[in-house]
Amino acid sequence: EIAKFMSLCGPSIERIKNTDDGDYIFSVEVTTNRVDSASVLGIAREASVILPNFGIPAKLKQEKLDTSKYKLVKKVNYLNVAVDEKLCPRFSAILIKNVTVKESPEEIKSLLEKVGVRPINNIVDTSNYIMHELGQPVHTFDYDKILKGKMILRESKKGETITTLDGREFKLDGGDIVIEDGNGRLIDLCGIMGGENSAIDNDTKNVLLFVQNYNQHKIRKTSMNLGQRSEAAVLFEKGLDSENVVPAMLSGISLIEKLSGGKTEKEILDIYPKPYKVKTVTTTKEVLDRIIGISIDKKDMTKYLVDLGFGVSWNKDVLNVMVPSWRSSDCDIPEDLAEEIARIYGYHNLPSILMEGPLPKPRETNEFKFETEVKQTLKSLGAIEIYNISLVSKEMAGNGALRLKNPLGSDTEYLRTSLKESLVENIKTNPQEKGYIHIFEIANVYLARKNDLPNEKLTLAGVIKKGNYRNN
Repeated sequence: EIAKFMSLCGPSIERIKNTDDGDYIFSVEVTTNRVDSASVLGIAREASVILPNFGIPAKLKQEKLDTSKYKLVKKVNYLNVAVDEKLCPRFSAILIKNVTVKESPEEIKSLLEKVGVRPINNIVDTSNYIMHELGQPVHTFDYDKILKGKMILRESKKGETITTLDGREFKLDGGDIVIEDGNGRLIDLCGIMGGENSAIDNDTKNVLLFVQNYNQHKIRKTSMNLGQRSEAAVLFEKGLDSENVVPAMLSGISLIEKLSGGKTEKEILDIYPKPYKVKTVTTTKEVLDRIIGISIDKKDMTKYLVDLGFGVSWNKDVLNVMVPSWRSSDCDIPEDLAEEIARIYGYHNLPSILMEGPLPKPRETNEFKFETEVKQTLKSLGAIEIYNISLVSKEMAGNGALRLKNPLGSDTEYLRTSLKESLVENIKTNPQEKGYIHIFEIANVYLARKNDLPNEKLTLAGVIKKGNYRNN
């Protein structure tokens, strides 16, 4: 029942597995825009709002962490740090001394195994535990392996190499987020995986607990370029809540002290130059009702949003909503608020109305018909249709091409203005075809217009190698 109700109004639960010890494991589909749900806390937060609407008592229960014992500061005596804030919006770390590295308790190991994580030792297991519990990746360094107690977080240089925790060596293209220590060694491929030369082992005595947020686009690019798809990278590339860093840090401290007997410094290094500012979305009840399709009482709207963590204030029928930090990346406009209200109200409760009236007549000028006839004609001449991506490199784009604001790579940076270069490249990348080749493509090219979207122009282009139309 929990799986059914959650799937109706929130993250879809794909299947349930019953374990030998009587536990239940939910396999949950978390959409890309809802990285706040990619954790035990995130799912619990959703469940605490959804289940009471179906008569199942549920309340969010969070451990209260003691913040009075620690002070957040910009400089500490145990670590000398230089951070590029464009790469790392929030950098936090703390030293925990005199730890004992050993196996984790059975309870911790069992929970990790249930979410597909192999237990290693009490320090590394803490990192994985916090990541799955709170949705914030956490890393631990052997402090004594960080030479000169120094960290410089910067972009990698082309040709630099690093060996990660799994023993793989990577040669970097440049522009990746890395950390070097006082001797210039790379000790961390940030957001992807730690360096082998700073790893926790059985001889580790002092641990640097490390919790950060990174430039999500850089993490995505590095992860895809290197083919290194770690769980941390999958989270970081979606854009994490910087306000979740301190809760993850305090949880990590508490668990490491409990499992290892270590003693923590009292000052937490916390470099956070641009703290989160609460974002407000303003709309009206009329607008929300129109988007949803029915009228929902203001009290119910308020309850749904407040339960989800939003701040709400009404000025007659004008609604001002303060967006919580964990939803700042996906709640920007009234439609986003309407979606939250409608899903908690229940999409299944919205009325369904079938369309009425005669079917519309087909358009007299049918571009698809013309396009189909052109394709069939060319295929009858022995041509092969090609499909190429519309995003190309600068060299292939042509003059005046539009550049993407956030390209995934230099080879897909521009919208093409011609089909020719792509077709010629098709010929070049198929050198095994020694004889006659006839290929064509029908697709849009994108011509820039001032202060407007590009003109999408349907274009036909073809290439013949070792032949021509006349004798073929």
